[in-house]
Amino acid sequence: MKLFRQIGAVTAMNLRSLPQRASTSLVIVIGIAGVVAVLVSVLAMSTGMIKAMQNTGRDDRAIVLRNGSTTEISSAMPRESATLVLGAAGVKRGTDGKPIASTEGLRMVNLHRREDNAEVGVAFRGVSPSVWALRPEMKMVEGRAFQPAVNEIIVGRALQSQFKNLQIGDKISTKNATWTVVGVFTSGGDFHESELIGDVETMNSADQRGYQSVTVMLESPAAFQSFKDSLTGNPALAVDIERERDFFSRQSETIGKVIKIVAYVVGGIMAIGAIFSALNTMYSAVSTRVREIATLRALGFGSTAMVLSVLAEALLLSLVGGALGALAAFLFFHGHQVSTSAGSQGTHHLVFELAVNAQLVTLGIIWSCVIGLIGGLLPAIRAARLPVAQALNAV
Repeated sequence: MKLFRQIGAVTAMNLRSLPQRASTSLVIVIGIAGVVAVLVSVLAMSTGMIKAMQNTGRDDRAIVLRNGSTTEISSAMPRESATLVLGAAGVKRGTDGKPIASTEGLRMVNLHRREDNAEVGVAFRGVSPSVWALRPEMKMVEGRAFQPAVNEIIVGRALQSQFKNLQIGDKISTKNATWTVVGVFTSGGDFHESELIGDVETMNSADQRGYQSVTVMLESPAAFQSFKDSLTGNPALAVDIERERDFFSRQSETIGKVIKIVAYVVGGIMAIGAIFSALNTMYSAVSTRVREIATLRALGFGSTAMVLSVLAEALLLSLVGGALGALAAFLFFHGHQVSTSAGSQGTHHLVFELAVNAQLVTLGIIWSCVIGLIGGLLPAIRAARLPVAQALNAV
């Protein structure tokens, strides 16, 4: 108990002197706030993108691609294979007895970004008419749905916010056709909200190409294995089957890892600078209180109390800086819409919102504490090792 009383007394004394050292203390606070703000905001890109990709999938939907294909754009699905997929066990059927599924194609279309007029490839997805039953999260918010056998498309709200010429009535030209925008949809901020969507048969007719994937609604999440077994056991098929959620989560893995590496490298470099700043500030704080520390030592305060009190001050300043940095990241970046300049995993442009969540805030606070403890350790040891007699005689 004596040790804790000593630590409390010395820490209280240190904190009371903070107003006299406001300018030097702010160096630690601002430096650490900058580190945390940058770290959290960059990681928020990875978190937001992964959230958008995971929101795309459901456990009761499965996607089928050609064997060996890692993305939809690299797959090709012959009509005969698609027909076999639609008739597989475990596929849910609607009241009309038809499978709730969508045979789909994916093409790239160049559009101009609003902010800088840069030409960027975005996805044009062809879908079956039953897509509305397959993906009930898709809701029309403006205009109307596209009609089969007509060159009409609908636009994801997220995509529309980032690119020019995507208002109702605008024309989009592809290699062999011109398409009219007839509606705008939302889908909960998922992957598909960054796409143009039209009728797959009209798309295939325009460019003389076939399907690239088939997405089906399962009777239940538990029906996935029977669905998969019925396809892999068919010698006429050479396909890969995944749960939709797993497929889209996998698409974000590589770019998510790259973003995290960049965040930690940049944050680490800034953290080193913040540590040196904390060292300098805490050394200065100890130097200005040499006689106070020596007096306390002469009165019987132990060296452990000195060390922990200096560390407590550094930790407090770091916590304030970490909290301010996390708050700044949340206020300025959370919910801010950004987009990839190229596709993830070789696919296409993705629009998503930055997500500063509790996990990132906690990580930022932990980083700030580590920086503060490292920056305060050596000055704390110096305070504990000050020769009492020499310090009392110091001017």
